[in-house]
Amino acid sequence: MEENFIDLIKEAGIIGAGGAGFPTHVKLNTKAEYIIVNGAECEPLLKVDQQLMAQKSDEILIALDKIVLETGAKKGIIALKKKYKNAVENLDKDSNKYEKLELFTLDNFYPAGDEQITVYEVLKRIVPEGGIPLNVGVIVINVETLLNVYNAMHKISVTDKYLTVTGAVKNPITIKVPIGISVADAIELAGGAIVDKFKVIDGGPMMGKIVEDIHQPIKKNTKGLIVLPENHSLILSKSKKIERMLKQARAACCHCSLCTDVCPRNLLGHKLSPDKLMRLASYNSTCESNSKITDAFLCSECGLCEQVCIMGLQPWKLNKFLKGQLSGNGIKNPNNNVPKETKPFREYRKFPVNKLKARLGIEKYDVDAPLTEQIKKEFKAVVIARSQHIGAPVEPIVNVGDQVTKGQLIGEIPDNKLGAKIHASINGIVKNITDKSILICRADN
Repeated sequence: MEENFIDLIKEAGIIGAGGAGFPTHVKLNTKAEYIIVNGAECEPLLKVDQQLMAQKSDEILIALDKIVLETGAKKGIIALKKKYKNAVENLDKDSNKYEKLELFTLDNFYPAGDEQITVYEVLKRIVPEGGIPLNVGVIVINVETLLNVYNAMHKISVTDKYLTVTGAVKNPITIKVPIGISVADAIELAGGAIVDKFKVIDGGPMMGKIVEDIHQPIKKNTKGLIVLPENHSLILSKSKKIERMLKQARAACCHCSLCTDVCPRNLLGHKLSPDKLMRLASYNSTCESNSKITDAFLCSECGLCEQVCIMGLQPWKLNKFLKGQLSGNGIKNPNNNVPKETKPFREYRKFPVNKLKARLGIEKYDVDAPLTEQIKKEFKAVVIARSQHIGAPVEPIVNVGDQVTKGQLIGEIPDNKLGAKIHASINGIVKNITDKSILICRADN
């Protein structure tokens, strides 16, 4: 591995741009048989990756080819939905220039973008329980992360973020904005909310979380903001407390196993059975010797189980709760089985995205959100979170009163810790430093 390449990525502060935010310089500092680009973007309403693949195919392919070379991979494969016609056309045309790059088109099902699902779809390799794609020789990387790698190759740090702002807004849009502007600022760029009382989902409608404060900052891994009326069924579902759900489960769960029938991880051959774990809420037992409470660790929290439950229950929320309780008591995931085959009916149980949108009640919000990088507004201030990634928060290397320029390093990774560097996203003066963030204001404010 060429050390300089990893150093460039580390210096640029690149993390996974669409997930948990794992530092990319660590992820790529290894060897792999295949590199898969996750371009599925299977969460309804989000448009970022499909538009970047269509409009920036050259940069994405250059970065992917470099990663294939540096990791010693046999191939780099861009996995995207066949419905993304512009992206498929542009990438297919340009990928012919590269010997080791190719496309793989996916059907329009959820969750095609789950990295374990993507690996199986592309290579027919099953990631072990509790494992990661590298266990089967694969590195999965996000589309925007690739674009950031391309920029790093030209010594450009991560200072901006692409995100879709959609839902109940005047002008749904996909925008490139400075990291650290507020959620409220981003909503205003989409013309503002068109309802008086609203909530915002950070991420997709399935796995995204409700924003507690719209003045909180945009981070490196913010992918989308969905504005919905506060009484929308999706908002009410996400707001439901685990205690209430458990009470409903004790009274209403009929143990029909529909949740398990569609569970993507179960269909891969993992031993997760959401219906059996739901029995914990009713009987304080899974009622079977081959099912244990620690099976909850295998849940990806995709939320599909809720969409097929005839009683409107949320097995994924129970699994999330159980994982938290187990981890809080020092219990780690003991599951490491290596399935030899998927469930026989897996191909027939893929959940269509169009059906999902109807069940979520968001069909009317599925509109174009055109990409624009030319934002005329100059933001007066940004709040750069010190923790935007998996690992330790950065240590500030600037002081209050310092003048900084866009792209300047302002936060360093602590010694011997996992983390990612952060940089100023606007020109300005450091006005405040807290345990959580660094405030930069423009000099004229």
